[in-house]
Amino acid sequence: MQNVNPRRLLRDVFRTNAHMRMPNRERREEEGSAYKKGYEVRLVVTTLREAAQIRRSLKEVGLKGGKPFKKAKQWVQPVYGQAAVEYFQKFAK
Repeated sequence: MQNVNPRRLLRDVFRTNAHMRMPNRERREEEGSAYKKGYEVRLVVTTLREAAQIRRSLKEVGLKGGKPFKKAKQWVQPVYGQAAVEYFQKFAK
């Protein structure tokens, strides 16, 4: 994954194995600060090395990845915030 265009890498990983979460506005209005769900994109890869490459690519496009975590036999690279969801929404089309 060396010398890869960061936007292309993020697009390809997102289209291959990722999902987005956005807060439910109605629940947030009803429950207030008790409702903790926020904006998040989860990019799923097979190795921690791939997650590191994703974090570097995120930094190059002005986003910051959270701490990757292992889920089953894969690694999840979370990206938090409304800006991240808006960035990746253009790839969902």
